[in-house]
Amino acid sequence: QVQLVESGGGLVQAGGSLRLSCAASKSIFSANAMGWYRQAPGKQRESVATITDGGTTNYADSVKGRFTISRDNAKNTVYLQMNSLKPEDTAVYYCNAEYPFGRGFWGQGTQVTVSS
Repeated sequence: QVQLVESGGGLVQAGGSLRLSCAASKSIFSANAMGWYRQAPGKQRESVATITDGGTTNYADSVKGRFTISRDNAKNTVYLQMNSLKPEDTAVYYCNAEYPFGRGFWGQGTQVTVSS
């Protein structure tokens, strides 16, 4: 089992920035991919950004140019830098880790609220 703990969420005004962190209890070096997802009230969980073990990143169209995902294998941590935040970015943000053989893990989530 791998425990993922998110932090860095909070309340911010539109146009502001936040940096989310996801700390893993075990090495993420062997993870095929790490990602950030979000779920707003009444909506399905959606992918925000992912990063592979090779460093390839992928972003939802709605966050391209504003959000940046990165990983620090030495610290077993994945980050999501969020700039130019909008009220529609308000959601619970979840960290995900995908390991070989179909093993996937989720964090408990961190709330991000963007006020207009």
